Amino acid sequence: MLQVKNLTITHKKDLTTLVEGLSFTLAPGDRAALIGEEGNGKSTVLKLLYRPELVESYVEWTGEIVDRGLRKGWLAQELSPGELALTVWEFCRRVPAFEEADPKALDRAARQVGLSSELFWDSRSVSTLSGGERVKLRLALLLLDGPDVLLLDEPSNDLDLTTLEWLERFLLSCQVPVLYISHDETLLEHTANAVIHLERLRRRTVSRCTTAKMGYAQYVGERSAGFERQEQLARKERAEYDAKMDTFRRIHDSVEHQLTTVSRQNPGKGRLLKKKMHTVLSMGRRFEREKENMTALPEWEEAILAAFDQEMSAFPAGKTVLRLDLPELTAGDRTLARNVRLWVDGPEKIGVTGPNGAGKSTLLKLIADQLLARTDLRAAYMPQDYGDLLLGDRTPVEVLAPSGRREDVTRARTLLGNMKYKAEEMEHPAAGLSGGQRAKLLFLSMVLNGANVLVLDEPTRNFSPLSAPVIRRVLADFPGVIISVSHDRLYLEQVCTRVLKLGPEGLRER
Repeated sequence: MLQVKNLTITHKKDLTTLVEGLSFTLAPGDRAALIGEEGNGKSTVLKLLYRPELVESYVEWTGEIVDRGLRKGWLAQELSPGELALTVWEFCRRVPAFEEADPKALDRAARQVGLSSELFWDSRSVSTLSGGERVKLRLALLLLDGPDVLLLDEPSNDLDLTTLEWLERFLLSCQVPVLYISHDETLLEHTANAVIHLERLRRRTVSRCTTAKMGYAQYVGERSAGFERQEQLARKERAEYDAKMDTFRRIHDSVEHQLTTVSRQNPGKGRLLKKKMHTVLSMGRRFEREKENMTALPEWEEAILAAFDQEMSAFPAGKTVLRLDLPELTAGDRTLARNVRLWVDGPEKIGVTGPNGAGKSTLLKLIADQLLARTDLRAAYMPQDYGDLLLGDRTPVEVLAPSGRREDVTRARTLLGNMKYKAEEMEHPAAGLSGGQRAKLLFLSMVLNGANVLVLDEPTRNFSPLSAPVIRRVLADFPGVIISVSHDRLYLEQVCTRVLKLGPEGLRER
């Protein structure tokens, strides 16, 4: 059993409190989802629980972590460039449990995650594996060590729909407690039986931690209903208080006026009025005490994203956006698909799905290169890896206002402030922000540029499950064209007007 008692985590650089007073217990059978907005410290919590030295360079912490020698298996959010460059066999050999395991143990671990044990000795580089294969391989290596608890940071990232369904079954059948981060709402709804919610309120200056022993959908529903009840009660109490204060002020002003005009002419009546004023002031003090005990208006961390300008981003209905007829889709010397045909007219919203390794991102990059070169439309491209677009030391303000003009900088700061970026975060290098914060930054850039064609590779991938509904709503309302790749089941359902599946024989209606 893993226990966390009154954990507080503070960022060393700007003394920001990421987490304050977090306490929970992780017991066998628990599948606890760690949720919260981008940059709220979720990955930091997992790293700290696994091995404190992973975070000691940038945070300080107090509290108690009681693990009593538990074997902890940690799945990092991303592999390093060095790890990706290794062959699969070299990657596996770095794990002591792999070197010590006999063939039966290796075969058992592979079967648990739905892999062939032959993959352990593969000479391909790890970078050539599909997202699903990488996750399964890393989980198999974790299981070889016989962990007592699993700490999984975004295991659902980069998985195709089939592998996401496998991951759901894996989590549901897991014999050890699991604490995991995921941005896939469907996965959370199907698997989580506990929720740990990290929030930063009041313009990200106050931390709040909530733990609930219930499923994700129930938690979100009860949280929303509770806030609604609290807000109704708080507003009712404030309306009643305002009515009482109006009455108090009228009585007070009347007695004060009488005291001023009557007391000198009629001392006896003046004494009575003074007593009455004393009673009135006591009533006022009672009302003030009632105000202090009123139900507080609920506070929650809202996910905010600037909406696209409906007029600027509109795309004429029926206008040709893309006429792609590709005999072969290739990556290096490999043929990924044949006879790829995609015709898009305004204002369609296309979603492309398919198994990992089918060539979806390769196809999207090819489409983006074509559309970005055109002058008759304003295209914007969001790749799966944001690094290429946020290279160097540019800050969020510099990304949004490259001209450096005062009015552009002011507008950029205003937009970032509306999206709850703190002043110091606006001056941090954009490349160092969390994945979700960088995604928001790229969306803002598209808004400012008035794009009317969006080419998006996994657009909801780095947004928290509480932010993703806002992103989907903004994209569903977008008046232009969207060509996207996604494995987000809710995105495909709520945003896309047409969903296609990429396979060896090209694109087919799904």
